[in-house]
Amino acid sequence: MMDKRMLCRIHEELDSSEVEALCFLCLDVVSRKRLNGIKDAKDLFLRLEEKGLMDNSAFLFQLLGTIQRRDLLRILETDSRQPEETDANPVLSDYRVMLYKIYEDITQENFDKMKFLLDEKLGRKKIEGCKTPLDVFDEMEKAGWLSNTNLHELIEVLSDLDRSLSSIVQRYQYGVNQNHQIGSPPSHVSMDAQRVNNSLQAILSSPGTLPSYEGERVYSDAEPNTQPSSSFDPADYYSLTHNPRGVCMVINNELFLGAGLKRRAGAQEDTNALRTVFTRLGFTVVIHKDLTAEAMRREIEELGTRNFLNDDALVVCMLSHGDKGIVFGTDEKPVSLQDMTKPFKSGQAPTLAGKPKLFFVQACQGENYQRGSLPCPPRPREDEGDRQEPLETDAGRIEGEKVPWDADFLLGMATVPDCKSFRNTTTGSIYIQELCRQLARSAQSLENDDILTILTRVNREVSKGEYLNYKQMPEPKYTLTKKLVLKYV
Repeated sequence: MMDKRMLCRIHEELDSSEVEALCFLCLDVVSRKRLNGIKDAKDLFLRLEEKGLMDNSAFLFQLLGTIQRRDLLRILETDSRQPEETDANPVLSDYRVMLYKIYEDITQENFDKMKFLLDEKLGRKKIEGCKTPLDVFDEMEKAGWLSNTNLHELIEVLSDLDRSLSSIVQRYQYGVNQNHQIGSPPSHVSMDAQRVNNSLQAILSSPGTLPSYEGERVYSDAEPNTQPSSSFDPADYYSLTHNPRGVCMVINNELFLGAGLKRRAGAQEDTNALRTVFTRLGFTVVIHKDLTAEAMRREIEELGTRNFLNDDALVVCMLSHGDKGIVFGTDEKPVSLQDMTKPFKSGQAPTLAGKPKLFFVQACQGENYQRGSLPCPPRPREDEGDRQEPLETDAGRIEGEKVPWDADFLLGMATVPDCKSFRNTTTGSIYIQELCRQLARSAQSLENDDILTILTRVNREVSKGEYLNYKQMPEPKYTLTKKLVLKYV
């Protein structure tokens, strides 16, 4: 039995919501009836003791790690009497941890929508009694709508709320199917393996609701190819073979020297999100903060002199105030976007020729506001003869020809020309945060979505919102000659 004084210390640190979460996580090892009425952590510890789950700290270690109370794990690690761990140590089910991940990531707005969508299935009285998503999951289980083998209803509901939430369930489902195909791993694993590489977190980490881009990659060398082999042509894709993949430079101008441009509050959140996602994608991330116009040009020109032979790609992110075709330094002097891309054209940087060069610009591009309109109803299909014939060219690519200087660029703009872009002063800019969310989502997806598919999703999600009663429409421009697929390394 574990030290009672140590358990009392942990009990004193846990609030009621955390105890409720721990009870939910224990539903697969302690009956629902025995967990009913638990008011504090001491009651829960007694129930776990009855089941022999407190003989050592292994199970409690998992529980506290799942609810992100790593500070309490240090208390457990000070117990010098921990016995040797064996394969008999119980582990939390991936299913419970998956549901807890959704609970962590769901917003209050989406939780309210979830209750509305399930109102008829679960009954008004029961759904009104649900104070947290864990309560909803519990009611779904009791009604037979949810189990570790019955996830259809949950996926359907979450798909209506937030696809990143439904993808958490789908990744769990994929992991279960993989285990069935290649032989399930032992039902119990040692805590040493979990502390070094927690498989539960690897399955479930997700971009989800911001700010979180720490998801582990869920691919393996044994993953089956879901597409016919004839459909994949390596010549259609940019090669990504080096580690690191290349450099990602972030220039974040937040504080401006004059009175004309306001401080860009929340900009640090964009830097944090970009650093996290591009580090996970295998890039060496270099951050520059608060540069004058001249300093911006100097850093860009110096980067352009780099030998890129051992790099697969280049990423440059510029976060600042701006106007049409320009961004501002902290001295409020303009730098043209052409000046920022010119040093990397194949004529100036030959070791980058044929390699993707990605530029993401978070800045206004004018003083106008983007507005919205309702789409017109569909029109009858035109006669075949009335349609314009598609344009064609005979200038197909010749193997070995020179690469045009302006080839292989992608410029991702937060907004279309002449219009403003928006930034949340607490959570960061609308465009960069959505970009990072979609990059992280695609990096963990089973699909090989290329960067243009990702940016199309960014366009769609950003354009859905209203910001100070206006709209925002990002705009990618590109001369890419192949598909670029970015996955976590």
